[in-house]
Amino acid sequence: MNVSEPFIRRPVATTLLTIGVLLAGIFAFLKLPVAPLPQVDFPVILVQAQMAGASPETMATTVAAPLERRLGAIADVNEMTSTSSTGTVRIVLLFGLNRNIDGAARDVQAAINAARADLPTALRTNPTYRKFNPADAPILILGLTSDTLSPGQLYDSAATVVQQKMSQLPGVGNVDIGGSSLPAVRVELDPTALFHYGIGLEGIRAALASANANSPKGAIETDTRRYQLYANDQGRTAADYRDIVVAYRNGAGVRLNDVGQVVDGVEDRRNLGLINGKPGVILFIYKQPGSNVVETIKGVKAAIPQVQAALPGDIDLTITGDRSATIRASLAETEETLLIAVGLVVFVVFVFLRSGRATLIPAVAVPISIVGTFSAMYLFD
Repeated sequence: MNVSEPFIRRPVATTLLTIGVLLAGIFAFLKLPVAPLPQVDFPVILVQAQMAGASPETMATTVAAPLERRLGAIADVNEMTSTSSTGTVRIVLLFGLNRNIDGAARDVQAAINAARADLPTALRTNPTYRKFNPADAPILILGLTSDTLSPGQLYDSAATVVQQKMSQLPGVGNVDIGGSSLPAVRVELDPTALFHYGIGLEGIRAALASANANSPKGAIETDTRRYQLYANDQGRTAADYRDIVVAYRNGAGVRLNDVGQVVDGVEDRRNLGLINGKPGVILFIYKQPGSNVVETIKGVKAAIPQVQAALPGDIDLTITGDRSATIRASLAETEETLLIAVGLVVFVVFVFLRSGRATLIPAVAVPISIVGTFSAMYLFD
């Protein structure tokens, strides 16, 4: 039996079937996801812990080792890489390709909770984890600039508003901030003055800690009334710290301003971000393993107006890097190549056969076969 015979004998049904295949292919083409490569990302989770001032050796022995023992017991961990630096530990967990990233994240959180008893008490916060591969390039880069705010104030807005919102979006694995650090009061001590007054560094630290405590102040009670006391001893600016008494010598108080300079600054002065030659703060957005780059970027761009409205009016939020631009350009080149190929096929058939009727067959069959393939791609994901 000839396969083509039923279609030749029933031209109306064949025409309707062809139109149906064409419409299904067009619908599927509009729904197909766009990605630079097939989705074969390994589930990767990054665990981080920070302890200010600790040496790499201390971080490796007291923080990384207990975490590695607990994290190494998680099922389907193919590779674990640990890096210890000054004040920071980074542990990268690579899971099996078929492991669900959300299930792996729950196991990682349970391991972190189990390791908390073995971690040093100086570790102020629990280790955190992020569902992203630190070896990947960021999919989107945002820049914050301002003509009136300092880099520290920009960083504060980026950390409290932009980073929080972007981290909640579907497909976003991590949001890193660079270019500055959080605002801080810096105390630059004079060794000569410390020696003159006979004051050690630990004495300065203890005086600052005791004078900068936000603790309950109690209440005043009478026969019929109770008055709650509200007061905050925490200093926010350098002026709040300069008059703190750090010691007493010869019956007189030695103030912090007498043994050094107290200035408003940032936590880390060795960070600089430039956006078109202008100081600013940069946010690097990374995707979760398995998420679509283009769809994730689309969601981030849709959230930018809402984030901009929550920022102070003198902060400009701009997109400085977009990975989806090259992906969309590659897709456009592919579509153009397909159209050129179809046109060449039709042209070659016409040149050799010199028949418009014979040329009409590939002019209809080739596009329909290509467009129909889109519907099969959509159905089989």
